[in-house]
Amino acid sequence: MSHGGTRTTHQALPPAMREAVDDFADHLVRVRNRSAHTVRAYVADLVSLLDHAVRMGRATPADLDLAVLRSWLAQQRTRGAARPSLARRAATARTFSAWAHRGGLLPTDVAVALASPQARRELPTVLRADQAAALVEAPARVAGGADRTATAHPAEETIHAAGKANRPAGEAVRLRDRILLELLYGTGVRISEACGLDVTDVDHDRRVVRVFGKGGRERSVPYGVPAQRAIDDWLRSGRPELAGPGSGDALLLGARGGRLNPTTARRIVAGYADELGLPRVSPHDLRHSAATHLLEGGADLRAVQELLGHSSLGSTQIYTHVSVERLRAAYRQAHPRA
Repeated sequence: MSHGGTRTTHQALPPAMREAVDDFADHLVRVRNRSAHTVRAYVADLVSLLDHAVRMGRATPADLDLAVLRSWLAQQRTRGAARPSLARRAATARTFSAWAHRGGLLPTDVAVALASPQARRELPTVLRADQAAALVEAPARVAGGADRTATAHPAEETIHAAGKANRPAGEAVRLRDRILLELLYGTGVRISEACGLDVTDVDHDRRVVRVFGKGGRERSVPYGVPAQRAIDDWLRSGRPELAGPGSGDALLLGARGGRLNPTTARRIVAGYADELGLPRVSPHDLRHSAATHLLEGGADLRAVQELLGHSSLGSTQIYTHVSVERLRAAYRQAHPRA
């Protein structure tokens, strides 16, 4: 059964358990407005938990208790689950328990006392400003956009859009890569947000893009003059070359004319980083870099929170730690009394 792009794999569970999984997934989609990716993760965790419960002799959601939850997490830890994964699975158990209790499936909220393994917060990877600039400008340095761009993502060597079969993609793909990188670093948007942009989401007069983030939350994010030039060039000379019947209003297109997907976008970013001899770089690293450089340039933390679309200021505060670490590193390297 499908839930917002999520296919549950729970057929071996008892009927009451299967029904609970389906109803919980619908709740996440319809009430909590969770993304398909989040729902898939929650459902996978829940199926694992309920399968463990069945193996411990529980046949219905009402049979769940704290001992089952703790036993399940202990099993996951024994199997090598990392701290962030354990923390997410504990969150799934708590969310399901609270939902099941409110809906009358559980007599009590059994997960209230469930301790959460604390995920160790790692400092994000951040490029230096000159490295980020070199990466963003890399497509513009590819003469003709044919050979080196194709090396970055060989699946996009030719255009297959209607009426353009087997035509070299070079210049159009180069322009597309340029706008992709400008948006990722210039605005700090998530890769899913960038790939989800429509042409009508770009406000050329105010130089902002309308972004739909996690949970469908809408925000407006400004972009700079270099990004504006990249957008203009792409819309004038690049997008028409790739566009086909399946393009719709998508701003960023793949070589076959459909909306650019995040997997291909990640390969594009990694390909250019590899050409420049940079450590492996992901789109999220460009987001981290944008946030850090904003704060280092004096931007207000609350403003950066809004730009990034963080619901919690705590998610943004990690970038202040990154900035401090970079300052400490510079101090240790340069100060005679460090």
